[in-house]
Amino acid sequence: MAASAPPADPPPPDSSTADTTASSPPRPSPEELVARAVAPVKPAFLRPPPVREPPKEECKANGGAGGAVVAEKKSKRQLKRERKQEQKSSSHLCIEVGKSGNASSCRYGDSCRFSHDINAYLAQKPADLEGMCPFTTLDQLCPYGLTCRFLGTHKDIHTASGNLSEKHEINALNKDIQKLLWKNKYKFPKASEQIKLLGLKEVIKSKPNGPNDDKKVNHDNLDKNGDEKTDSLCNPPVNVECDSTLCEQFNRSEGEPLIDNSIPCVEPRPTKKPKVEGDEINKNGAGTLDTKVEPEDPNLSNGLEVPSNNTSSCRTDLITTPHLREKKIIDFREKLYLAPLTTVGNLPFRRLCKTLGADITCGEMAMCTNLLQGQASEWALLRRHSSEDLFGVQICGAFPDTVARTVELVDNECSVDFIDINMGCPIDIVVNKGAGSSLLTKPMRIKGIVQAASTVTEKPLTVKVRTAFFEGRNRADSIVSDIYDWGASAITVHGRSRQQRYSKLADWDYIYQCAQKAPHQLHVVGNGDVFSFTDWNKHISGCSKISTCMIARGALIKPWIFTEIKEQRHWDITSGERFNVLKDFVSFGLEHWGSDSKGVETTRYFLLEWLSYTCRYIPVGLLDVIPQRLNWRPPSYCGRDDLETLMVSDSAADWIRISEMLLGKVPEGFTFTPKHKSNAYDRAENG
Repeated sequence: MAASAPPADPPPPDSSTADTTASSPPRPSPEELVARAVAPVKPAFLRPPPVREPPKEECKANGGAGGAVVAEKKSKRQLKRERKQEQKSSSHLCIEVGKSGNASSCRYGDSCRFSHDINAYLAQKPADLEGMCPFTTLDQLCPYGLTCRFLGTHKDIHTASGNLSEKHEINALNKDIQKLLWKNKYKFPKASEQIKLLGLKEVIKSKPNGPNDDKKVNHDNLDKNGDEKTDSLCNPPVNVECDSTLCEQFNRSEGEPLIDNSIPCVEPRPTKKPKVEGDEINKNGAGTLDTKVEPEDPNLSNGLEVPSNNTSSCRTDLITTPHLREKKIIDFREKLYLAPLTTVGNLPFRRLCKTLGADITCGEMAMCTNLLQGQASEWALLRRHSSEDLFGVQICGAFPDTVARTVELVDNECSVDFIDINMGCPIDIVVNKGAGSSLLTKPMRIKGIVQAASTVTEKPLTVKVRTAFFEGRNRADSIVSDIYDWGASAITVHGRSRQQRYSKLADWDYIYQCAQKAPHQLHVVGNGDVFSFTDWNKHISGCSKISTCMIARGALIKPWIFTEIKEQRHWDITSGERFNVLKDFVSFGLEHWGSDSKGVETTRYFLLEWLSYTCRYIPVGLLDVIPQRLNWRPPSYCGRDDLETLMVSDSAADWIRISEMLLGKVPEGFTFTPKHKSNAYDRAENG
C-alpha cells in the first residue's frame, strides 16, 4: 500500500503541539503488549479505529427520530395462506419439473402446490452467478436442473457421463427408519437388555395405547439447576420389582448358554417414596418417549449382581458383550483431530480441513432425543463425505437408556468409525436438561451412560469432558482413572471448566495430570488453545501419555493450521491464498446444500458464520512476535493489500461484501447477525 511522501519543509510545531507530543506515553514494546494480551502488530500497519454509524433500522429500533416501526402481527392461518400463494407463484418451480425440464413430468399434475410454468420461471429467474456449476465440474448431471444458478454452464444431457444417483455423502436418514422413529416402533433390543442387566429398569418401553398406559417420567422435568431428582446409580431403587419375565425368557431359551456362570440376583430392597411422581408425562415431538431408568440394586457393577442367600430370588444369565480389546481400535496417536464444532463444523468445512491436512473429523453435536424422534435436521449432522476416512459422530444425552438407544441406532443405520459422547457442552439449554457438562456433577450417571452405551456397539466409544463444572473443583482426573473399565476407548479433556468458558487459557498442567492417571490402554486427547505448530509440539512433548491434541477454535480461525503442523512452519498466507480457501468452501457448500437459490443462500449463511471467526486471524507478516495466541486482542490495523484489509475486518458489512464476491449480490433486505460470539474478549462472557 503506497504512502504519500511527507512535505519537504514541514512547519515547526507550536508550543502546544510540542507539549502534547512530549507528554504522550511511548508505545509499549512488543513484550509488554504480549503481557497485556494485546497483539503486537507492527506500527506500520496500525490505524485509528474506524468510526461506524449505526444503521437507520437500528436507530429506529432504539427510539430515534424515525420512531419505532412495529410490524403487523399475522395469524398462523394468514401466514400459511401467503406461503401457499408464494409457492404457487412462478418463482417456485416444481422440483420434478426443474430437474427434467418437462412441465408434464410431475406426477401430481394440476394439484401440485408449485408452479409448472417454465417460461414464466425463467423470465423472472435472477441472472446466473459467475463460475461453474459444482456438479458440472464433477462431470455429473446437476440435480437442480433449471433452478440451478449456474444453468448456463450445464453440459448437454447426452454428453455428461455422470448420473443423478452418484453421491459422495452417506448416513442420510432412510424414510422407512424415520417413520418407525416417528411412531416409536423402532426396536432397541441391545440397549433395552443392557439397561436391565445393569440394574436399570424402564418405566415405559413402548408407545402408550390407552389411558392407563401413558404414565411415564419426564426427563426434561428434572431439576433444572442440575440436581438430579432421580437417585444416582449408587442409591437404592425406587418402586422397582424383580423382573421375573426376564428370568422366564432365559429359561425358555434354547442352545448353549450365553455365559457359563449364572449369578442369582438380589431381592429388591423395600421401596421408598419416589422423588418424581410416576404420572408425569412427557411427549416429545412425534411421539418418541424418553424412559426413566432407576437402579435395581446399589451393589450392581458392570451388570454383575452380588450373590444372595435368599432362596426365593430369581436367577439371570448375562449376555456376553464384546470385550474392549475385541473392539475395533483406533490409534489416535499424533493424528490431527478436528474437533466437533457446532454450526461451523459442517460437512463442507470438514471437507476443507481434510484437504488442508486433518486426519480425524467428527460431526457436529447431535442431541439424542432429537435423533430418536427422527428429526431430519438433527440427522443431517451425521452426514459423512467419502473423503472423511476416519470419521466419528458426537451425541449428547442425559440418561443411560437414551444414550444407549441412540448409540444402537447410530451403529445400525450409519457408517462411522467411532462414537463420541459429549459431557462437556457448556450451553445453558443443554446443561439445564442434565446433559453436557452437567454430567460432571454426577459421576455415577457418567458410569451408567458409558457402561450402557459401550456394550451395544462394537465401535470404539469416546468421551469428551471439561476439567469441572465449577471453577476450582476439578473432576476430570477422577473419571479418567475408571472410564476405561467402564468401556470407553478414549477421553478428550478440554482444559477449562464450564463456569470459566473462554475467559482464561486452557489448563494444560491439569490435562497432563489426568493423562498420568489414565491406564495405558486409554487414549487421552488434550484440547484447548492449540493455534500453531509450536503449541502442538509443546503439548505433545509435554506428556508422553497424551495421544494427540484436538483442534477447535484454531481450525475455525485458520483451517490451514493442519498444513502448518504437518510442514512444521508458520505459514504467512497471502490474501489471494486465503480467498482460494474460501472458494473451495463455497464449492463444497454448493455441492452439499445445493446450487439453486435456496442452496446459494444457505451456503452464504454458513460462509458468513465462518467469516465471523476467521477475521480474527492476524497475518504472520504483520506481527512483531509470532506465533499469534488465541487470547490476544487485536488493535485496529490494516492489511498489506485491500483484500487482506477486508478479510481482517470485524464488520458484518465487510463479511457480506466478501460473500458477494463469491456468491453474487445478497437478496433485497438481507441482514446477518452471527449465531456465535466470535469475540472471545466480550466483557459479559469474561465476567
